[in-house]
Amino acid sequence: MDVMDFFRMSAGQWNSQRTTHHLPFRRAELGGSTISVEALEAEHPSVVDICRLHGVDPALAVGGAYVTWQGAMAWDKEDENHEGNTVFALVPDGDNPRQGQLLRERGYAEIVPVIGRYEIDDDEGLLLITEYETMSSIERFWFANPNLRLRTSVVKRFGGFSTASFCAESRLVESVAVEPAQAMAPVSAFGW
Repeated sequence: MDVMDFFRMSAGQWNSQRTTHHLPFRRAELGGSTISVEALEAEHPSVVDICRLHGVDPALAVGGAYVTWQGAMAWDKEDENHEGNTVFALVPDGDNPRQGQLLRERGYAEIVPVIGRYEIDDDEGLLLITEYETMSSIERFWFANPNLRLRTSVVKRFGGFSTASFCAESRLVESVAVEPAQAMAPVSAFGW
């Protein structure tokens, strides 16, 4: 599997149930969201724009994704908002297409353009690793089956504050599961 196979399998709309562990406080918080993922081919104008934003040759990108989300957490205050969208581009390392740069328009932990790393591990899970100015995040996504995706994340803030999350994400739109090698046609969907 390569990284675009993973995102083609992720295309669609997902219901995400999350448990976030606030480690310094030894407390857990429940939440949920609806996530939409659209896989973008390398020539998509958004992929080209993200590459240019980061000063990377767009010809090196293999594709990317457009992700939107809307959710809520148990401890939310009235003015808290867990919704947004982002576009990112994937630029594999020349010697290993299973890992490379993840060019983001907007980061996971900080709302700024950022370059992270991706890697497809030996168990076909996708790792996303991002270092920000004030924190770092590591996420791992994997499929239990074509319609159930699992995700873990750890956010470490400088100064010691950390959270760890586990999400179970079920596909909302019924779809026909395809093997990664068969999923080579462009996918247009609304969901992550």
